[in-house]
Amino acid sequence: MSGERLQLEDIENRMRQDCKFGIIIGGTGLIGGALVYYFNNKVKNVEILAPNSKRLNLRSLDDTRLYFKQYRPCFIINTAIAAINSDAQLAYEINYLGAMNLAEIAIEYNIPYIHISSAATMPMGENLSEADRLQLSAELPNYSKSKLMAEMSLEHLAKTRGLDYTAVRLAIVYGKHDHKIQGFHRLLFSVADQAMPILLTRKGAMHSYSNAQKISPFVRYVLENRQEFTGQTYNFADPSPVDLGQLILTIRAYMNLKTPRALYLPYTLAKMGKHVISWLVSKLNRIGIEARMPGELLFLESFYESQTLAVDKLLGSSYEDADPQVTVFSALPQLIEYYLTRWEHFNLITSFNKEFFGTKGELDDFARNPEKLLDEMHQEKDSSLNK
Repeated sequence: MSGERLQLEDIENRMRQDCKFGIIIGGTGLIGGALVYYFNNKVKNVEILAPNSKRLNLRSLDDTRLYFKQYRPCFIINTAIAAINSDAQLAYEINYLGAMNLAEIAIEYNIPYIHISSAATMPMGENLSEADRLQLSAELPNYSKSKLMAEMSLEHLAKTRGLDYTAVRLAIVYGKHDHKIQGFHRLLFSVADQAMPILLTRKGAMHSYSNAQKISPFVRYVLENRQEFTGQTYNFADPSPVDLGQLILTIRAYMNLKTPRALYLPYTLAKMGKHVISWLVSKLNRIGIEARMPGELLFLESFYESQTLAVDKLLGSSYEDADPQVTVFSALPQLIEYYLTRWEHFNLITSFNKEFFGTKGELDDFARNPEKLLDEMHQEKDSSLNK
């Protein structure tokens, strides 16, 4: 045991003093992008490599080994995930096989491996601890099944081969710079686009939320304190769970919208609607129109049941949250401003009041009177030429 403690102390010292490279997998996603930005701007003397799928094929252990031979990384952070509605092959190869290949590399190089996991590995219920996990079965959705298998195999490798890993299990993630409309941001988009006439949940359904910006400093702390965190799984979420119906109505209030109404759609009707959408999608695909059902509908049942994560283990650790007062409610104004502006730029919002974005000056002319703007720009250029 003393030899194992000394080995972990060596790793901690190398993290603090001699670390040159760190590799983040999935660096273009919400979590991975936040980690890349944080380490590049907040951590000195560490160069972050964030290879995309063209540079690093996670599905092949040989390709993964070949990539890692070019560098001497002092840690691996895996945030890569297949989409929640991916087929069995993609979910298995990215979420499970890719995670195992990275774990194999971490063992070979004797370096820490931080694995970003998901509450999709947990059952529904309230105050769920790290020990509360789904029973592995063929009937589980591909996403949940693959993420659950990854957690179980990492535990096995830690016990049998000394893998130095930490699993960070996230709830529903919120934050800026998510280029995909998924999870919490799908909810935000549905309200903004007025595509939710009434509440797609039940009264009192509670959920936990994870702040994307808070994950990075926690991961750094975990890397620098391996003795405390090695071989552990931590639920990482805001301490206070949120009533989903209240959250939706708060978003509506910030946007000054009339919908969704404060009426709760019964689960039986919601399930029937899901089947109708699935049938319609299949018919559209048959006639050559590409269509996909939103992946979140795979977890429709979770909208109507509570899932809250206990964070006692996290709060009992030596890590301290620098901004404990920040919650999904306090972050809403900035999130709404950021995403509405982004979606409006890409013409994704079809029914929202465009006055909300407050176009002024040249932008207002560009939107309403492009001929006037063009004439003014030409006059300005001509006058500067004559000077």
